Amino acid sequence: MNSDTKKVLIAMSGGVDSSVTALLIKNAGYDCMGATMDLLGNVGGGVSLSGSCCNEKDIRDAAGICKRIGIEHKVINLKEKFREMVIDPFVYAYENGQTPNPCVVCNRHLKFGALIQESRTFGCEYISTGHYARIEQDAGTGRWLLKKAADLSKDQSYFLYSLSQEVLSHMILPLGTLKKTEVREIAAENGFENAHKAESQDICFVKGKDYYDFIEEYTGKTYPSGDFLDLHGNVLGKHKGIIRYTMGQRKGLGLSVKEPLYVFDKDPVNNTVILAKNEELFSKEVNVKDINLISMSSLENETRVFARTRYNQKEQPAIAVQTAPDTLRVIFDEPQRAAAKGQALVMYNDDTVVGGGTIC
Repeated sequence: MNSDTKKVLIAMSGGVDSSVTALLIKNAGYDCMGATMDLLGNVGGGVSLSGSCCNEKDIRDAAGICKRIGIEHKVINLKEKFREMVIDPFVYAYENGQTPNPCVVCNRHLKFGALIQESRTFGCEYISTGHYARIEQDAGTGRWLLKKAADLSKDQSYFLYSLSQEVLSHMILPLGTLKKTEVREIAAENGFENAHKAESQDICFVKGKDYYDFIEEYTGKTYPSGDFLDLHGNVLGKHKGIIRYTMGQRKGLGLSVKEPLYVFDKDPVNNTVILAKNEELFSKEVNVKDINLISMSSLENETRVFARTRYNQKEQPAIAVQTAPDTLRVIFDEPQRAAAKGQALVMYNDDTVVGGGTIC
């Protein structure tokens, strides 16, 4: 890291990763300050949100770390934007038969959208976060590249595929070359109370409950039952509300059938859930919209890539074809199971993110 005495806004969540990020940025000689997004609580309209992160304790933890290492700390109120840009689209997606990825949306619109805009009001030229990924500039093309983290078990490049060249050019990710164990060791060596703080595994605003319970509480709606159908339109039974089911799901269907069936699709217009056998969930082609390309400005020809249709999937060999300025078709070498509408498809070339988009 080369400080050049430029000012950096460090996104502080109260966790160990962002805390160590702040320490490393400070020790590298940057003029820096910490900022925590206040996303939950009363967002107006009689709606109050709570969650497993970005809560009052996390804000206090972040402020405490900043005080300990001697940098300024700000709290930025983004409650309304979080509701409008992340939670409302999350609910809308489930209501319309999709399986959303709110972490990707939050990164795009909040952490690297609204937070960057806020950083400029403080005179900051860069933003830094505790994400596990690396950013490099291609010496030949001048494009900024997003690469996998050294610790592949913690790599978060999948969630960052939507970042623009402008954003990448003003980002610093100091944890990209470290392992998680090293980060915790640095925190412990510096007396950080959150050195061994547990990581949240939930969607932050759902807070340990089932996502469909959250949606019903948030909207005040009761989602009506409807028909389970097979691929031929035969009625197999009744579902308990379309928001309760995701692509590839088997558990919780409540059906007595001769062989296992899985969620194949959802039809929100007719309030039906279509079921199929496991082998019928596989397809070789996936269409993608709202694309963002990082390592190149466009795909001029058929491009060999390795792609994931969900975060924890092993990358699969495929051919990507750009069908329009904002769409792709990805043809996998082998059929892929249950590529869900609304999830992110992210393409790689070795350890470099080519780009990605939303499965449609």
